[in-house]
Amino acid sequence: MKPASEIQPDNNPNMETKKIGLAIHGGAGTIERSKITPEKEREYRAGLERALSAGYEILKRGGSSLDATEAAVRVLEEDPHFNAGRGSVFTSAGTNEMDASIMDGKTLKAGAIGSVQHIKSPISLARLVMEKSPHVMLGCAGAEAFAKANGIELVDQKYFFTQDRWDALQKIKAAEKHRASGEGTSFLITEQDRHGTVGAVALDRNGNLAAATSTGGTTNKMPGRIGDTPVIGAGTYANNQTCAVSCTGDGEYFIRAAAAHEVSALMKYRGLTLQEAAQDALDTVKQLGGSGGLIAIDTNAEIALAFNTKGMYRGYVDPNGNFIVQIYR
Repeated sequence: MKPASEIQPDNNPNMETKKIGLAIHGGAGTIERSKITPEKEREYRAGLERALSAGYEILKRGGSSLDATEAAVRVLEEDPHFNAGRGSVFTSAGTNEMDASIMDGKTLKAGAIGSVQHIKSPISLARLVMEKSPHVMLGCAGAEAFAKANGIELVDQKYFFTQDRWDALQKIKAAEKHRASGEGTSFLITEQDRHGTVGAVALDRNGNLAAATSTGGTTNKMPGRIGDTPVIGAGTYANNQTCAVSCTGDGEYFIRAAAAHEVSALMKYRGLTLQEAAQDALDTVKQLGGSGGLIAIDTNAEIALAFNTKGMYRGYVDPNGNFIVQIYR
């Protein structure tokens, strides 16, 4: 991905009249205003705004939706407040395992990685899988060997340690121990303790859509567990005929519902609007027993931000170029 400063606009005199669009999310879950300090809320909002800025600067200069989504997600991966990259949650073994994927709506090419432990920017490795390998998904040691051979930065596991994530793991382990022993002690385990994801969807001036998603998975997950994030059609999907989608929530249910692709299919085959399709797909996830949310954008730069939880860290760029950041329902 080229730095925004190096991206040259297309030589299209009508470029400025073409719509561009960008939406991001930082995860859905039990996000209550009373549980977040004003300082912490400002930090979350600032992180989302930085991600919007990174992606939007690329789109404004005529850059691609792939570059924009990758850039936005990289910012969120570097922010310890979000469950991806630097802020990834811990497995039951006390390790960090990350998943990511990216998809090009123009070509339907995609790249994904699963259960990597030392990749500083998982979304950039996912893009490399798409562009520099014959595969769609690589996992574990093979993905890391591919990263090393292609100049992707690897880091020690201590890079991913954050006290909040470690405390969440201990809370969940304590709750499980008390349940197993039959003791009556009550533990408040929120969806935010358990999981979270980051993602971005974009439309560029050439009419191309892209989606990118990255996550540390679920707190206390079994080592080797892979959720919906790297599963194309479940957590991530993009097709220039319809829309681009990035999901967050209970990954197993999003996989079973093929949620991201379902949004596209409902638009293509049933003629639903983006908003209708997004809500319908999320309703299917809920019927299966799952919770979460998704962001989506269509070829007209219409944006959907759907979720069935108490909140979702989210943001988008409005038609006037303003950054809109929201957290609560």
